[in-house]
Amino acid sequence: QVQLVESGGGLVQPGGSLRLSCAASGSIFSVNAMGWYRQAPGKERELVATITNGGSTDYLDSVKGRFTVSRDNAKKTVYLQMNSLKPEDTAVYYCNADILAFGVGWKAYWGQGTQVTVSS
Repeated sequence: QVQLVESGGGLVQPGGSLRLSCAASGSIFSVNAMGWYRQAPGKERELVATITNGGSTDYLDSVKGRFTVSRDNAKKTVYLQMNSLKPEDTAVYYCNADILAFGVGWKAYWGQGTQVTVSS
């Protein structure tokens, strides 16, 4: 069974930094695109950043220049370095990955979510 386990959320002051991690585990044959979404209270889930297995990245306009997505293919882990955090970045952050699992085929998996709160 494939799982995505996130870590690194928390409370930070405006202007601060946090680093999120998400590790995939289980009977995995291959991992394609990985990324991060977020959902603030009363709002729809939105795509924050994605990275392909070749390293190509894409970002939500409002986080460009502040957030950096990266991955370690050997560890099947994706990271989100968040700098210059703003109160409007407050949300539950979810990782997502397209995974080829033995006996399952290609499927999109989600992490359990980690809370990021930016407040003074």
